[in-house]
Order: sequence, then C-alpha cells, then structure tokens
Amino acid sequence: MTSPKPKTTQTMKPSTAAKKLGVPLSATPAEFQASVVSRDELNELQSTPPAWLVDLRRNGPHTKQVIAAKLKVSVAGLLRNGITEPLTTAEIDALKEQNPEWLEREQALQVKVRKEALRLKQQG
Repeated sequence: MTSPKPKTTQTMKPSTAAKKLGVPLSATPAEFQASVVSRDELNELQSTPPAWLVDLRRNGPHTKQVIAAKLKVSVAGLLRNGITEPLTTAEIDALKEQNPEWLEREQALQVKVRKEALRLKQQG
C-alpha cells in the first residue's frame, strides 16, 4: 500500500494571474508583481476583489481584449490601427465619442464576422 501524496499548492506567475484577472500586469501593485499567486489566492481575488483590482477594472488601463470588447472590434482590428498599448476607460470613451473612420470600419467588419460565424454554426 502506498501512502497518499501530500497535496501541492498550484501556483502561477504574476503575469498569468494578471491575465486571468483581465488586467495588465504593469498596472498591478508592486507586491502583486513580485509574488507567486496560488490558485486559492486567485480565486479569492476573483470572488472578493481588493480596491486596487476594482479600480483597475473600472478605470483601466485595460488589456487589448477588454479594449476590443468595449469598442466592439477585434484585437486584430486594434492592432491594424495602431492601438498596441493599454488604454484607460476615459481614453476608450473618448475614442467612442470621436468615432474615427477606422473604428466604424472595424465595427462593421466585426458585425460581418459575427453574422458569418452564426450562419456557419446554424448550418453545421
């Protein structure tokens, strides 16, 4: 009979934890950036986020994925138009207000892509 192995704590790099939280690592507190995050700590951050995480999610800076979702475009569309750095909520709102030609074009393209994906899903 073998004895059960002691349970090891699953940990991740701060960059992985930040990605799972949907925030840029560079915007997190220094102590978060310098620490290893356990699965339990990540679950705690997700279920009861501290003030810094609430503020980051509300005001940014935001990741490309969040920016793309807020602007209703693809990440590739952001990159095609020179948006490569994190943006704050205020900067995203200003872009929406300005509604540049590239944003309209990318939003229209995204609508077409989604319609085509839906059509293909309904066929299959």
